[in-house]
Amino acid sequence: MGQCEQLKKNLAGCTCTYMACERRGACCACVTYHRASGQLPGCFFPPEAERTYDRSVRHFVEVMKG
Repeated sequence: MGQCEQLKKNLAGCTCTYMACERRGACCACVTYHRASGQLPGCFFPPEAERTYDRSVRHFVEVMKG
């Protein structure tokens, strides 16, 4: 993976709780990875939903419907 020029800045606001992820803070790589997997990045979810690590579109819709 190439070096992200905004990595330090992105990490400061990254809400993903999966600390071992090699894409954490590298938003372009994160979005690309999750999109290819049919998922959404963790930062799209509210904190309690993000912590489930269920990044599916179905889960996102359920959470956002309330």
